[in-house]
Amino acid sequence: MAHQRFEFDMPAPADVVFDAFHYHVWRARWDSLVGNARVVGGAPCPFVGAETENTGGGWLRGLSMRTRFVTFDRPHVAAASMVGRSFPFSRWAASMRHRDTQPGQSVLIYVYTIEAGPKALRWLLEPVVAQVFARQTQRRFARMRDFLAVHADEVVQWQRAQHGSDAA
Repeated sequence: MAHQRFEFDMPAPADVVFDAFHYHVWRARWDSLVGNARVVGGAPCPFVGAETENTGGGWLRGLSMRTRFVTFDRPHVAAASMVGRSFPFSRWAASMRHRDTQPGQSVLIYVYTIEAGPKALRWLLEPVVAQVFARQTQRRFARMRDFLAVHADEVVQWQRAQHGSDAA
């Protein structure tokens, strides 16, 4: 089993970063790991108990995963785990914590646990899967950081339109 923790400095407040990840209208603009993500039932973002269907992006587009959210406390933390199995994973779970560090800046703490399968090939698959997933995670959140450096104001304007002036 592979377990990893990353911290990413973000050029936007925690609520902006949270929404840029969890609202699929924004995520589709920057996420290099996921080609398509949707909440089953059509909600614009997850919630506790929500299931999402995710297909890989780029050279990972043949992969897909269904997840269930176990925590969703905007803008502080969200956590999900994989439902069923999805090669090369036999288990997958992750959490994202967001914390403002100074005005207009925050840190995103991403923690995940993965297990590769099938069990008979775990010894061979897991080191490769862990390395690829760690590298893709770093690239993914670098893309998010770059997106927010340019487009955070658009997310803030969208938040105000969606939630009123108290949301941003």
